[in-house]
Amino acid sequence: MRVAQQAMARRWWFTMLMGFILLACTNLVQARSPQEVQVQAKLLAKDLPREGQTTYQLIRKGGPFPYEKDGTVFGNRERLLPRETRGFYREYTVRTPGVRHRGARRIVCGGPVPTEPKACYYTEDHYASFRLIVD
Repeated sequence: MRVAQQAMARRWWFTMLMGFILLACTNLVQARSPQEVQVQAKLLAKDLPREGQTTYQLIRKGGPFPYEKDGTVFGNRERLLPRETRGFYREYTVRTPGVRHRGARRIVCGGPVPTEPKACYYTEDHYASFRLIVD
């Protein structure tokens, strides 16, 4: 009987220890908040790739855009950008030399007036990370 109680106690402590370890690991790998992303990742407009600068200028002019999907609503499903109402963000393709399809590079801008965005973000890895574009 005593051996069974000791085994039960060990199992309970082991379960508790694993729970705390899991809790600690989960806490360490949580995504940064959008505010942290903005503060840590800025990019001067002049430091965009040449194709990005062209796209950025087209956004400010209101087009014309070379890709059919340019100017469509960006849903922010990754939740890396600050939360806004649906339709706030719009995405634009940044041409990638040597690629026949749209590639992974995009500029995502937000604001009520597309030609005067409140903020624009650049991603070169298809929405896995964003950098705030600063004029």
